[in-house]
Amino acid sequence: MNAIGVIPARYGSVRFEGKVLADLLGKPMLQHVWENARKAKSLDDVIVACDDERIKVAVEGFGGKAVMTAKAHTSGTERIAEAVGEMDVKVVVNIQGDEPLIHPSMINDVATTLLNNPQLNVATVMKRIEHEEEIADPNVVKVVVNKKAQALYFSRCPIPFVREEEPGMRVHNKHIGLYGYTKDFLFIYKNLPVSRLESFEKLEQLRILENGYSIRVVETKHETIGVDTREDLEKVKQWMLLRNKVGEI
Repeated sequence: MNAIGVIPARYGSVRFEGKVLADLLGKPMLQHVWENARKAKSLDDVIVACDDERIKVAVEGFGGKAVMTAKAHTSGTERIAEAVGEMDVKVVVNIQGDEPLIHPSMINDVATTLLNNPQLNVATVMKRIEHEEEIADPNVVKVVVNKKAQALYFSRCPIPFVREEEPGMRVHNKHIGLYGYTKDFLFIYKNLPVSRLESFEKLEQLRILENGYSIRVVETKHETIGVDTREDLEKVKQWMLLRNKVGEI
């Protein structure tokens, strides 16, 4: 296969246990993620890498493929590495199980960027911040890039710091936690030790930068909301109801 999408899904989320199976407009939240991923034409297949039989049963119930992985994994990256270990595939796309608004074009952009540029190891996504309150929100990760669209740094702080910002100027970009890796690099990354910057910011992707590797960043115009709490789930629900009401695709 050229590219495969893997959705890591664990049941025991600290802030919202079982959130991937939480009801969202009559479907498990995970099903919305899977359905959007399936629309990405760049992927040869989509699987869910889970740690709980309840998730596996739900996935198979809506027609998806699920692979059981160890409960002991400390990150989605480790879970994905176990799931794809025996697969013959060039590119692996890590699709977060708590991103029900993920747009297929984001997945396509990440996968095709790696497939068309074999010298690259990793690709991810950013979006221009439109809402002022997100700039200072530590739950919204910011990213700055160079002229080659390579990530310079990711932070929970407002980066770049703008000393003389003009009214209406938007220079901040938020990172959307969608990653594509070559399969070879996925296993290099998995075996790298936790880096100092990663431990400070609690951001896994900094391990890649601190070890001297680059991350290609593609920009999207599509908004997304990661679900960490029940309040986030309600925001997504209202957004989806509004989208359906105005007839957006």
